[in-house]
Amino acid sequence: MDASLIPADNNLAVMAGLTAIAAAGFLLEKTKFGALLTGTVWTILLAILASNLRLLPFDAPAYGFVFTYAVPVLIPLFLMKADLKRIFFETTRMTGAFLIAAFATLVGALVAAFVLPLGEHEVGIASSLTASYVGGSVNFAALTDVTGLAETAPGIVSAMLAADNMASAAYLGVLAILPGFAFIAKRFVKRDHTAGEVEESGEASEGRATPLSLGLTLAYALIVVAVGDFLTRLSGQPQLRYVIITVLALVLPTAIPNRMAKLHGGFELGVVFAFLFFAAIAAGANVVQLVTNAPMIIAYIAILLSIHAGIAFTLAKFCKLSLPEIIIASNAAILGATTAPALAAAKGWRDLVTPGVLVGVLGYALGTVLGTLVFSILG
Repeated sequence: MDASLIPADNNLAVMAGLTAIAAAGFLLEKTKFGALLTGTVWTILLAILASNLRLLPFDAPAYGFVFTYAVPVLIPLFLMKADLKRIFFETTRMTGAFLIAAFATLVGALVAAFVLPLGEHEVGIASSLTASYVGGSVNFAALTDVTGLAETAPGIVSAMLAADNMASAAYLGVLAILPGFAFIAKRFVKRDHTAGEVEESGEASEGRATPLSLGLTLAYALIVVAVGDFLTRLSGQPQLRYVIITVLALVLPTAIPNRMAKLHGGFELGVVFAFLFFAAIAAGANVVQLVTNAPMIIAYIAILLSIHAGIAFTLAKFCKLSLPEIIIASNAAILGATTAPALAAAKGWRDLVTPGVLVGVLGYALGTVLGTLVFSILG
């Protein structure tokens, strides 16, 4: 263990440090300046700063606790409203657009891995970024655990997080300005997406969280993970842990969506755990290693996103999708369910706001599966 102000074996103090960093990320996101970087980026930067200033250790048992227990709980928390029947049948065209985007990510990840060899951690990098660029942070976290990167190469994961945030921000900017280019817009089917009501997305529109709902929500998530771990042990295939947990997490939301809708607070709890994960993984980053590894990872992500965009927009054109539909689908895949409805609302595509949320949730369901597929192919 490395020397730091907070000793690595002081688990409570280390967890307090991680929680404080996560809380600071939430607070900074509320400020005008902080919102420019988002709470996720602030959490990562603060954790890297804390460990490299020797306030937090680079490695600690508490980080392992987060990786082992907090990360899998993210899956049922984020999928509590994932009614697959609704996703497939109420948003048919957007579902198709998202599946195209997911396929484009899969191809991009594989081609980029062959074009730009990344050494001994190539399989982990490719599969984790595939999961992230189909689903989101929960899927990224799952694959870093499956591949062992979270435990064996935290510096690599931190470099991936930093590069991912930079590339994602740039990609979002590109998506936002695409409709302004007439020579691109005219190649796609024209549809009016300004009709319909803008619905609040996420947990905000689903009711107020109470101590009872929070307790039931957390109990449900823990039970799903416990049953998933039991079935994983029975299968003898530990690499399928997150796939099994994902399948289990989709059963009740799809079978009894109305009852599951009454459980509030899952999204908020999931975001808190996600920020703890970001803090834990970023705290393991040695700046020297970060600088050494980030350029290659940035190049890999650039190739992946370029191929993703090329395939997604080309297939969308031939499948008679509108430009806004594939933009929101690509956004939902690369940046997740939260930014997709925000971009749709900002662009005035009001009837794509709710579909953007729903296909983003579909991404949470598919991200770990496709990430595991890449892990199997390259591994």
